[in-house]
Amino acid sequence: MANENTLPLYDKIWLKYTFSRVMDSFTLFFLLLLLGYRIFYDRNYSIPCVLAMLCESWFTFTWILTMNTKWSPVRTITHLDRLMLRVSESELPALDLFVTTADPVLEPPIITVNTVLSLLALDYPANKLACYVSDDACSVLTFYALVEATKFAKLWVPFCKKYNVQIRAPFRYFLDEDDDSNRKEFPEFHQDWLRMKEEYCYLKGKIENAAQNSIPLVEEFAIFSNTDKKNHSAIIKVIWKNKENLEDGLPHLIYISREKMPQHPHQYKAGAMNVLTRVSGLMTNAPFILNLDCDMHVNNPKIALHAMCILLDSKGEKEVAFVQCPQQFYDGLKDDPFGNQLVTLFLYVGGGYGGLQGILYAGTNCFHRRKVIYGLSPDNDIQIGKKNGGVINEMEEIFGTSKSFLESATYALEGKILNLNYNLCNSLEDATKVASCRFEQDTAWGKQVGWLYGSTSEDVLTGLNIHIKGWRSELCSPDPIAFKGCSPQDNIINMIQQKRWASGMFDILVSNNNPILGFFYGKLQFRQALGYFWILSWALRSVPEICYASLPAYCILTNSTFLPQKLWLHASLFVNYNISTLSEGLKTGLSIRTWWNNQRMIRITTMSAWFYGFLAIILKRLRISEPVFEITKKNESSSYDGRFSFNESPIFLPSTTILFVQLMALFTSLFGWEPRVRNGLGYGYGEVICSAYLVACYWPFLKGLFGIGNHGIPLSTIFKSTMLSLLFVYLCKLSIIV
Repeated sequence: MANENTLPLYDKIWLKYTFSRVMDSFTLFFLLLLLGYRIFYDRNYSIPCVLAMLCESWFTFTWILTMNTKWSPVRTITHLDRLMLRVSESELPALDLFVTTADPVLEPPIITVNTVLSLLALDYPANKLACYVSDDACSVLTFYALVEATKFAKLWVPFCKKYNVQIRAPFRYFLDEDDDSNRKEFPEFHQDWLRMKEEYCYLKGKIENAAQNSIPLVEEFAIFSNTDKKNHSAIIKVIWKNKENLEDGLPHLIYISREKMPQHPHQYKAGAMNVLTRVSGLMTNAPFILNLDCDMHVNNPKIALHAMCILLDSKGEKEVAFVQCPQQFYDGLKDDPFGNQLVTLFLYVGGGYGGLQGILYAGTNCFHRRKVIYGLSPDNDIQIGKKNGGVINEMEEIFGTSKSFLESATYALEGKILNLNYNLCNSLEDATKVASCRFEQDTAWGKQVGWLYGSTSEDVLTGLNIHIKGWRSELCSPDPIAFKGCSPQDNIINMIQQKRWASGMFDILVSNNNPILGFFYGKLQFRQALGYFWILSWALRSVPEICYASLPAYCILTNSTFLPQKLWLHASLFVNYNISTLSEGLKTGLSIRTWWNNQRMIRITTMSAWFYGFLAIILKRLRISEPVFEITKKNESSSYDGRFSFNESPIFLPSTTILFVQLMALFTSLFGWEPRVRNGLGYGYGEVICSAYLVACYWPFLKGLFGIGNHGIPLSTIFKSTMLSLLFVYLCKLSIIV
């Protein structure tokens, strides 16, 4: 029998989705067959057919990228028993916890408080944890909520650990009155449960009352006097300090609002994360970092131990830079009407990345090695770049001029541990300095170290840079799932989020940080580079999608065709693809209606949110305008009915226009208007079916034409879409004449 100390702390199991692979192969076969038929046998060289062939060529290319990403799925299994045999609790490494919030209105403090409380109650020695909350709004309400939450945490954390509570975010734990059957059997637990619920309701009431009434800016709150969220000095407050270095006490809790000035770009979330990294480096300097968005809470209290199984493994220690946990949501609406749960995507595509160089960094639910964030490569070199023909090795040119931080960075890079009894308050002056706007000037922060700047998808860019250096990453998905969060609760929020993702990733694709260069000049593996290209090209996909969606209507209006005479090719491709995606959805426990909603939303999202993301980066590259980082609204609980909402945002214009164009085409086919054509065959049932399918996909927009209030499409959008549709019809007629 193998020695327990030599056994790996985690294993990777390679999965075989045989049916999915067969169906994917048939999809590729039909795509290639279709292209071959168009190139070698089809004699129709009309504009619609040529455009269709170009679009289908792109679809074939993206499907190859999809298959590359999906075809090496793995599942990671961690061994907690082996970890505890090898490392005692007192020997576990320190862990810094980062929570980011940016708007107390869109991201209510009670949500942030629940995230923080769940982190403070992790099954991990409290003296090894330090929680840092970044408040980019410089909100006294957020600070007040954290101060009050600390009082509740003194009761909540012991309660969770005494009774081994699974869900440690109070607002989710107390949601179900019958969650714990033990309450009736054990009177002591029942009394403690009632007390905890009463205390939480009191905490929530105090925060809500503070939100409605002004907080007196006296004593510890006086520092928020005359502050503007876009122009203020750095504010760093140690809310709670584990003074006695107790394993069963409360972890450190530190509030940070970095300095902001109008003339200095603050770099959005990436800038906040870099400030958190530097401040925590001075105060605790833990070798590992967990970062969470303010709306994500711990769902598995042992997740830190699961992550350490990977990070402390003899092989993982040399190769793994970060451990990413998948995003799952607690408030999904029935049948996922907005397609934002992403269940199938995380299972098949996320697992597929695990079999390559590793899962992508998703911006939250991720455990990092601090030394990797500081720029260390697997061969222990700090790859910073070149200056005057030589490699930059001067620490000040990399990390800044703070001597205290340089000392802590050296400790981190060399793998040394900072004294756990370090007095947090002694480092406040230095911490304030590294949280200033000017500190990063003439340094490598945001360029080669820390979270990288230059894209609103700073997470993907940072993870890509780490993989280019040769590091791997791992997906950690224990049972129960590690974290749960709040998903977008209506289609408007979902569109804003999708636009931000698409624009940020397309920005990376057309920059010097793209994965192709990473493959040729870095250590990015070829299949991993293709995997990155798959996700970074989301915005680019909108152009052929819109073009292909316009072809059925164009052909009906001009009595032409874009479909080959062998119509069975398209029919077989359509049927095979839908059977494949439906089977994957059913295997993940989704309903047929959920599958259809996801398919419908793919069309809507691609031709609206992703298209605007594409336009945003084109305008940026032309130096006309910069993309705007829009924060999405978070809610403690779902109060939406699943119906589509609309506003006057131009993001709804492409979808409404496509709907109008298809309706005009169907109306034309119904009444048999056949304009004179000079060349080519006329349209047939294929074009009509394609047009009808698109109308089915845009059914929520059709209902929105007759809706009222925020469930109806605004008249201004209808008017603009009507004008664009009439312009499309005019161009169709013009093409006939020409």
